[in-house]
Amino acid sequence: MTPPSGNLAESREGAVRDRLAVQRTHLANERTLLAYARTALMLISSGAAVLKVLAESAASRAGGWSLIALGAAVALCGVGRFLTVRRQL
Repeated sequence: MTPPSGNLAESREGAVRDRLAVQRTHLANERTLLAYARTALMLISSGAAVLKVLAESAASRAGGWSLIALGAAVALCGVGRFLTVRRQL
């Protein structure tokens, strides 16, 4: 069923607006993934730096490995969130 001719332009504008909203959501999802990746990389590199510079004590070694593990967990959470949102779109 076609809309009345007066509403045709409004219908097209609505379709374009909806399509653009979905594209903005895709881009936001990708930006969020990059933020997770940036955070994970920072945690992993901080852990590696702690291990390289302050590896004398057991506490600093544990802290370094904890940062590396936390970075890996953040990366996995980010990828999981990205895939979940992408599936929902």
